[in-house]
Amino acid sequence: MSKKIITEQEVNRIIEMAWEDRTPFEAIEIQFGLLEKEVITLMRKQLKESSFKMWRKRTNGRNTKHQKISGLLKGRFKCTRQKSITSNKISKR
Repeated sequence: MSKKIITEQEVNRIIEMAWEDRTPFEAIEIQFGLLEKEVITLMRKQLKESSFKMWRKRTNGRNTKHQKISGLLKGRFKCTRQKSITSNKISKR
């Protein structure tokens, strides 16, 4: 995992984003600086083994979790209210 210290609140948000079907790993990387491999490592440490296996099964090969193969427009994962709802660091563009 990267050397950046992540708060418990940020860990909770990363887990939430990782579970969301339409949030690509690239969105987590932009917001928190974690690569897909690092998100997987974090999920492995934070979830029960059965929950981790279920999550990996859901995300493995899912087009919407990988922006390059999803076919969605760039920025599709952002909501106009996202920052105000969850205190996300992504600014409105």
